[in-house]
Amino acid sequence: MTRRRSRVTVACKRCSANFTAKPSHIAMGYGKFCSRLCSALSQKTGKEVSCHMCGKIVYRTPKYLEGSRSGKYFCSKSCQTLWRNQIYVGDKHGNWKHGRAAYRSILGRAKRERICEVCKTDDRRVLTVHHKDRNRINNSLDNLAWLCHNCHFLVHYYDVGRDRGLLKPRS
Repeated sequence: MTRRRSRVTVACKRCSANFTAKPSHIAMGYGKFCSRLCSALSQKTGKEVSCHMCGKIVYRTPKYLEGSRSGKYFCSKSCQTLWRNQIYVGDKHGNWKHGRAAYRSILGRAKRERICEVCKTDDRRVLTVHHKDRNRINNSLDNLAWLCHNCHFLVHYYDVGRDRGLLKPRS
């Protein structure tokens, strides 16, 4: 005659599903979860947060949650970079050098076609950046234009391009 081992019905601590466990396992501290998945999920101590840029829900560990200096969380490095590029621009950036020589690279990154707006030449060796309001510190994209050296001189001294909005009147 074989002796049948008794099993006890127990509720899972995570999902509350009923399952059977050996009394000896329960006595040793096992038999709390219905599966390895429930056991692994119960050990998570972090929380789910939404990405600050795209709103995607992501799980973050307590170490990650404590390490955020801005209090914002991101699903990927690209979302974090998008946010950072919107916030730390201009004088808020650590490497800001008063914007005196940055206008050429600003206009270059703006994906504007590099041609003179007056004579339409595309020789990059002669193209310069023109400030429409004559203020070299104002580097907003609507204030910058590509001009060749000749047209740049003509715009400043002979009213060429005033009809195109290349030179704003002095106030």
